Amino acid sequence: MLVVTVAAYGVYLITVLGRTGDVPLADVPYVSTMLWTIIGSIVATIVLNIVVSIASREDAAQKDQRDREIARFGDYIGMSFVVIGAVAAMLMSMAQWNHFWIANTIYLGFALSAALGSMAKLAAYRRGFQAW
Repeated sequence: MLVVTVAAYGVYLITVLGRTGDVPLADVPYVSTMLWTIIGSIVATIVLNIVVSIASREDAAQKDQRDREIARFGDYIGMSFVVIGAVAAMLMSMAQWNHFWIANTIYLGFALSAALGSMAKLAAYRRGFQAW
């Protein structure tokens, strides 16, 4: 999830920033690129999960209490960035900002949510996890 998220958001940024030229950033066409990178990352995540499931041992799919707690821990960290992005987008909307900035704030919130949630899970597995 971490690799797919960083790659998809990176492709999106490079594509949109590459279109600027003499046009202000808020006027660059971004909708189709955003949709395709989101759809592509969803499909890539599903395919990679299937490949990893096929390649791994049968007992690797079994989850214990620690696995569930680490997953919940990563989800909590990730969801905080969804909330931050949503609140920021709501404030931008109330201030009547351009749709470009609102959409990109929401997309950044989702990307940070997925990336940081995955990093938190990896850190919990690598360095240990202290359940509270």
